Amino acid sequence: MVKGRVKMRDHGAESSLYWRRALVAFLGILLLMGILFVNLYHLQINEHQDYQTRSNDNRIKVVPIAPTRGLIYDRNGILLAENRPIYSLEITPEQAQDLEATVDGLIALLGLDPELKERFLADARRQRRFNPIVLISRLSEEQVALFSINQHKYPGATIEAYLKRFYPYRDTFTHVLGYMAKINDRDLERLREEDKLANYAASRDIGKLGVERYYEDLLHGQAGYQEVEVNNRGRVIRTLKYQPPVPGSDIYLNIDIRLQLRAQQLLEGRRGAIILMTPQDGRLLAVMSNPSYDPNLFVHGISGPAYRALLNDPDRPLINRASQGIYAPASTVKPMLSVMGLNEGAFNPGTRYFGGPYFQIPNTSRKFRDWRRWGHGWMDVYRAIEISADTFFYDLAYRLGIDTLNDYMSRFGFGQYSGIDLHEEASGTMPSRDWKQARHKQPWYQGDTISVGIGQGYWTATPLQLARATAIMVDHGETVHPRLLHGIVSDGEKRVMPVSKGEPIRLRQESYWEVGLTGMYRVVHGNEGTARKAFTGTPYQAGGKSGTAQVFSLAENQQYDHENTQEHLRDNALFVAFAPFEKPEVVVSVVLENAGGGSTHAAPLARAMLDAYLLPEATASEELAADE
Repeated sequence: MVKGRVKMRDHGAESSLYWRRALVAFLGILLLMGILFVNLYHLQINEHQDYQTRSNDNRIKVVPIAPTRGLIYDRNGILLAENRPIYSLEITPEQAQDLEATVDGLIALLGLDPELKERFLADARRQRRFNPIVLISRLSEEQVALFSINQHKYPGATIEAYLKRFYPYRDTFTHVLGYMAKINDRDLERLREEDKLANYAASRDIGKLGVERYYEDLLHGQAGYQEVEVNNRGRVIRTLKYQPPVPGSDIYLNIDIRLQLRAQQLLEGRRGAIILMTPQDGRLLAVMSNPSYDPNLFVHGISGPAYRALLNDPDRPLINRASQGIYAPASTVKPMLSVMGLNEGAFNPGTRYFGGPYFQIPNTSRKFRDWRRWGHGWMDVYRAIEISADTFFYDLAYRLGIDTLNDYMSRFGFGQYSGIDLHEEASGTMPSRDWKQARHKQPWYQGDTISVGIGQGYWTATPLQLARATAIMVDHGETVHPRLLHGIVSDGEKRVMPVSKGEPIRLRQESYWEVGLTGMYRVVHGNEGTARKAFTGTPYQAGGKSGTAQVFSLAENQQYDHENTQEHLRDNALFVAFAPFEKPEVVVSVVLENAGGGSTHAAPLARAMLDAYLLPEATASEELAADE
């Protein structure tokens, strides 16, 4: 080996290696570019529609628009429920830096009720963070100005203007109209089940009771929407499409505000109900329950203490006594029972009956006493109705039995819903053998039937049922369903609602109706009529029937003492009437809780309501003189 030899580089081999590497790199680049172009084609061509939709979702927002709610009028076109603009303070949780601090600051700044914080945070937990939530739904002009000056301190808080329900007559129509209030979880669930939730996307309130709830679909209308383009901060840049909402229909009720106000005036300071109705078509001209409350309290969110005060009030103002109040009908049903007795052949118009101080079931010792201690002596059916003889109807009930009583009185609507366009209604109880077995796990006894024969015992009814039964009596068995709704205004045209009738009651002789009605005539115009004093001097002829319903049972030899009985245990006073006698235009039912005798306390109110309907000018003059 030769020392110091230098090895020579192989330039050819290096060049070959270089080109091979360059080729591999070039092919790699081509492969990657191919993959890139394939992906670009997939994204730009194949997936174009999908990504375009996603992009539009990011920049195009669909904003629902709440419809204007329909108005409610009385039969004469007087506005009973309107929409008024209010200013609402709202906070979008997503935009607020510190939600609780923001709420605390606004409550302190505007002097709001501290209870609003807990309610607001509860609402915030139930809703999505990008949805605005109402802190308070009604701000004064001073509060609006104060917030506007300090708005920069409260990011996410804004003031929005809305139309809100307002009831100008406050507690006069509460149990008829009901009220609107904030949509809650229960409402959302119901709307979801009924597939109506989308129509309430922009609505905050919904009808809760009364006409507002029953005719919610008519009054609410159809929601509209607008498609808007927004930037990355959510600010609206432009409107792309606008679909206007369809406003709710205006509705007219059969209620006459003049008669409703008169009923409220008569019930002032009392617990009870008054109903005025036309017998041929069931139009409800007045439906008053007292005591009542201001529904506007609920529209804007009633406070906890205010609601608890209503809930715990012993006079129960939240109950609609006209359709939910349950009372023994007492003697008001004796004309209907008379028609039953005639049709079943238990007696005829000339049959004589001796009414002693009490009635006894054969072979028993219990005495069912008449309201008059010494009895009434000889009588026919006309006098039995006129003087309200209990023994006559005790005997009738005993002879015909509970099955017959239940059959006939059910036809008069007792123990059933009346068909009124309100959800708030009780059916009362028309007792039967099966009912008692199911309710009390006991068989039916003859003694039970005797009490039912004078509208007592297990028999209960509402003032609305009493008015309807009287209307059926007056109209010779034609049955109508009481109706609040008179007409609907849609697209500028008013459509009057048709009369709703049920299965009529047919008797073997049409004259049997006149027997019962003549007895009712003698109640108010006869020499012995129980209500003759209340109807003295009427320029029209009427018919009626009083009732005095026991609230608790007396021992066999115990006498009722009104003055020394606790107020809540005193008898209920009832009266039903109609006028004019020859061609009845209207029926009235009155129930006064714990007032005493029906002829003494309820009959004058019934007469006053008939005067208000038949003699409007004279009634107005009397009211004006009283005010002066």
